[in-house]
Amino acid sequence: MKKDFILILDFGSQYSHIIARRIRDIGVYTLLYHYKEISIFHVISKQKPKGIILSGGPFSVYEKGSPLISKNIFHLNIPIFGICYGMQLISFLFGGKIKKSKSKEYGKSYLIIDHPNNNLFYEIPNKSVVWMSHFDEVKNIPKEFQIIGHTSSCDIAAFSHLNKDIYAVQFHPEVKNTEYGISMLKNFVFHICKCNLNWKLNNFVKNTIENIKKRVNKKKVILGFSGGVDSFVTAYIIHKAIGNSLNCIFVDTGLLLETEKEKIYSLCKKMHFSIKIIDAKNQFLSKLIGIIDPEIKRKVIGREFLSLFQKESNKIKNVEFLAQGTIYSDVIESSVFSKSSSSEAIKSHHNVGGLPKTFMKLKLIEPLKELFKDEVRKIGKKLGLPKEILYRHPFPGPGLGIRIIGEINEKKISILKKAEDILLQELKNSNIYYSVSQAFIVLLPVKSVGIKGDKRTYEYAAILRVTNTEDFMTATFSHLSYDFLEKVSNRITNEVDGINRIAYDITSKPPSTIEWE
Repeated sequence: MKKDFILILDFGSQYSHIIARRIRDIGVYTLLYHYKEISIFHVISKQKPKGIILSGGPFSVYEKGSPLISKNIFHLNIPIFGICYGMQLISFLFGGKIKKSKSKEYGKSYLIIDHPNNNLFYEIPNKSVVWMSHFDEVKNIPKEFQIIGHTSSCDIAAFSHLNKDIYAVQFHPEVKNTEYGISMLKNFVFHICKCNLNWKLNNFVKNTIENIKKRVNKKKVILGFSGGVDSFVTAYIIHKAIGNSLNCIFVDTGLLLETEKEKIYSLCKKMHFSIKIIDAKNQFLSKLIGIIDPEIKRKVIGREFLSLFQKESNKIKNVEFLAQGTIYSDVIESSVFSKSSSSEAIKSHHNVGGLPKTFMKLKLIEPLKELFKDEVRKIGKKLGLPKEILYRHPFPGPGLGIRIIGEINEKKISILKKAEDILLQELKNSNIYYSVSQAFIVLLPVKSVGIKGDKRTYEYAAILRVTNTEDFMTATFSHLSYDFLEKVSNRITNEVDGINRIAYDITSKPPSTIEWE
């Protein structure tokens, strides 16, 4: 165990692991535990963390059954930082009052610092952007505390203990949208907790390769290859560990982008990975007939995907492991991370969601499951992967199946493929592709009246979705020019039979997700 580390107690927030990710990124080892899954005092007494962070969560602290911890934790003389629910929990345990907010805050707000000399706000401007996401707030703080920050609609946005190193904020410093959030975390980790630097991604890669080598032990691994940066980095790390014992398999589900199969084959050849391509279009489409619910779609696609892998594994001797490029944003949105079991489920993921245990005989290898997309890209860059792989936009495991709202059929797939291909062409022609994080078209189950060639049309409406993000846990819509939006809209409505109306999605995450389903 490294001497300096921060212990995070997870109360079910979607952002809990981002806190750990941010602190690792500034160079300090971090452990994340579910608040009731461990003996807190055993861990603290044995491992001696330099600081403790209480995460956010989807609960109201004053309601029966909400997560609580012993107040004794505040007598251990270890610095404590409460975030969102963690703030409300600290106040509640010390006798403060928490009530539902009159003005709920979701998204951007402005923090006004009331005590600029407070250690938490060291060298931070008196006014800055913070990211709020709450429906409760502290109304009265306990007498041992002082208010150190507020927003226009939240009188107590930050407070600290008068005599102890206990701090709390109502906003989320861990997300990129909070302007000086990293500075606040650095102040807590270095200025208050006095931690030393001890964490590097290089060590993660080295340790992961060694662990895979020991675990696999001359057996074989099959990898469900998607062609995105996650699967490429996964393949590269596993290949470094076990060489040709890795078998990459790419499944053409019929829900892929135009020429996707050919691009994947070419890139794998360039990276010296052997790959087997399976044509399973008819199998997937036949299973999706009549299905509208997005969760059922995801689970059907996941089951078919895994079924194919079971069949393929039977053809290869000594296969014991199935590798997946699962990253943490997949895991946390599927609510299956072992230390965050109370996180609010958003949607199941193709890799990790909704699959019965008896359905999978192979053991899972998921080397990236505790990393975020920007960390994966950093590792890929260190490993020497080309730009066309590193900065390729994410493509969901269920493919176009979750970008077609409602029932899926071949006609809708054909329409959406053409529309997405035009969008990608124009993003690259305008040198925008690498400056945005993810861009795609959503085909709606809604038709509208239009005119093409002086004739009435009754065709589908579609949504253009383009976002900017670093960790894919939060995102903002991309502020693209009207000229670009007009060009994309004109090309799609002129060249794609089946779409006569385009709208642009200007919603952030939260409150929305990036993909629609």
